[in-house]
Parts: sequence; C-alpha cells; structure tokens
Amino acid sequence: MAEVSAATPVPEIRTVSVDGMLVSFGSRLSEPANRAALAFRAALAQESWDGVEEVSTSLVSAYVRFDLRHLDHAALRARLGTLLARRDWYAAELPGQRRLWRIPAVFGTELAPQLPQAAEAAGMTEAEAVASLSASRVRVQTIGFAPGQPYLGELPEAWDIPRQSQLTSRIPEGALAVAIRQLVLFSVAAPTGWMHAGQTAVRLFRPDAEEPFLLRPGDEVKFTPVTPEELQGLRRDPLGGAKAEDLS
Repeated sequence: MAEVSAATPVPEIRTVSVDGMLVSFGSRLSEPANRAALAFRAALAQESWDGVEEVSTSLVSAYVRFDLRHLDHAALRARLGTLLARRDWYAAELPGQRRLWRIPAVFGTELAPQLPQAAEAAGMTEAEAVASLSASRVRVQTIGFAPGQPYLGELPEAWDIPRQSQLTSRIPEGALAVAIRQLVLFSVAAPTGWMHAGQTAVRLFRPDAEEPFLLRPGDEVKFTPVTPEELQGLRRDPLGGAKAEDLS
C-alpha cells in the first residue's frame, strides 16, 4: 500500500453482518476520504468479482455485499486488501461519467425561512450568505436518508455551524438545508435539524424514470439564485430548471 503520512488515516476493512464488508477511509468526513470512497467503489464495480452483489458508498466508506455461496469472508478480505494496495486512494481521480448540475434556488423569503438563522451562525449577513452558498461548487458526497437525497459539500469553513437542538417538524421536497459544512437537498418532505436556507423545484427521485435518482455520487452542483416568481414558473419543468453538463 502507498505510504501514508501521519496526518492521513489508514483504510480499514470491517465485517458488516454475515454478508457485507465495509472499507472505511476515515472516521470523519474530509475531501480526501470522500474522494477515496468514491474512487474505490468505482474500482470495485469495475472488478466485477463473482459473488459480489452490491457496491455502494457512504460519506467516507465503500460497502460490499456478497454471496457466501461464491465468496467467504477471508477470500473477500484478501481481495479487498490487494485492491487497496494498488494505489493511494486518497489522491485517486474521481470516477468518470460525472456531471455538473446547475440548480435554480430561492434563498431566504418565506420559502426558506431559516436563512437569517443560518447566516448569523456563519457570521455573515444574509446577502453574504447567499453569495457564499451560490458561489460554492459542491460534490455529491453520498446519497442517503431518503431515495435520491444527496449530501453535498464541503462548504467553506464558516459554514461549520451546528444543527439545531430542536427539529423543524417539516420542510418540503426540494428544500436546501445547511449545517456542518454540508448542504442537504431534500428529495421528500421530512423533519430535520438542518437549517432551511434555500428552496428548489427539482425532483430528485423519479421512480418511473430509467435512472430514478437524478444525482449520482461524485456529481457536482452549483445553486443559482432566482426569485420566488421565477421558481414558481420552474415548477412546470420536470427537472425544476436543473441543467447538467458532462465533467468527463
């Protein structure tokens, strides 16, 4: 395995239940750990090992589910170790077929009422907060919690703000919420402790589409400020005005 500095975590292979293994690239979120998880998951998919039934990622880990009739724990652990040793995954290129999405969003107003609270927590005026959030080009770090729902980051350090101590009982589909240097774009209406700072018209989960999840891990996203009136018009668009361009 590539030499790792003292500041860089060492990947760990862990058993998950009877038919799963998790390769973790860190104990907390960082750009290199997320990059490593995405790149390693893509490499696992390319290997196409007999007996591997599923590969997926979380923020800093790659998960493998396997069929015990074709692979045992020791054999899979050995293969994973060999694949890990091939390169420095923390410096790996991100997977191909990524896209840059530009998604219109209203920041603040009655549609996203917690922008003032989020801006204050970040030490910014509301205008500065909108400028910072709309200038940030964030990565889809993982999909989770609800179908097609992305965790996006990392934002500048000023956005290392805590989640709320009390839940907001419900924010709508398409809500853009912020905390801990991340944005979450909600695919369904849900309660949350994240601060509702923006609102989009995008539909992230389309069960009848060929690809039900609009965004993929590794995609990048920029949010373009629009007015509430403009957003209302975009609700007639199945993608809510979202547009993609290829990155690879």
